[in-house]
Amino acid sequence: MKKKLLSLILLGATAVAAYAADASQTVDSRLEDAKTVIDQIMANTSNSIPENIAHKAQCVAVVPGMKKAAFIVGGSYGQGVVTCRTANGWSGPVFIRMAGGSWGLQIGGQSTDLVLLAMNQKGFQDLLHSKFKIGAGAAAAAGPVGRNAQASTDLSMHSEMLSYSRSKGAFAGIDLNGTTVTQNTDDTKALYGGSHAFTQILRGSVRPPAAAKGFLATVRQYFGGGTQTAGAQ
Repeated sequence: MKKKLLSLILLGATAVAAYAADASQTVDSRLEDAKTVIDQIMANTSNSIPENIAHKAQCVAVVPGMKKAAFIVGGSYGQGVVTCRTANGWSGPVFIRMAGGSWGLQIGGQSTDLVLLAMNQKGFQDLLHSKFKIGAGAAAAAGPVGRNAQASTDLSMHSEMLSYSRSKGAFAGIDLNGTTVTQNTDDTKALYGGSHAFTQILRGSVRPPAAAKGFLATVRQYFGGGTQTAGAQ
């Protein structure tokens, strides 16, 4: 009986260890995918996120495409990662889920990469909520592309969130209204090895884990360093 109980305990411990390893691999690969999306979108300076908008963004959310099972198009579902600007640099990342709305269907079911920028205090506060719906008090406008986009300055000043979407390498407009954004606490916990409130992480109170180094370096490269902004208050 004791041997059987010991076997069950060891089996359970092995299962827990395997689950933890799988979770770690999942969050690591998602960070790498997000890094790749930013690199690829910003590579073509004539058709990328304008520099003046990038350097004003308070938070950057990246949802990689279907190739890594981030989207289930029929259900309009995606998983992504968010970091926010603080006085000491970009915050440690947190994971989010996006579901609902019609944005997956707007592009005919093709793989899509999404970058969502919070441009001001309101946009930053929305990302701190455990759940919010785009279009219901949280508007997201399609952002202009190109280094010298004429409307970029006015748009960044008046929009709380700007969205950039890319399908098969080309920018494609999508409608995010009705899309619900929720916190992915399980994956965030797996990344940090323990529970931390999204508020603490995105305000820079929690040290970024080593696994996030590459992703955060890419964000710094294209969006600038940290300053005294909404994320650091």
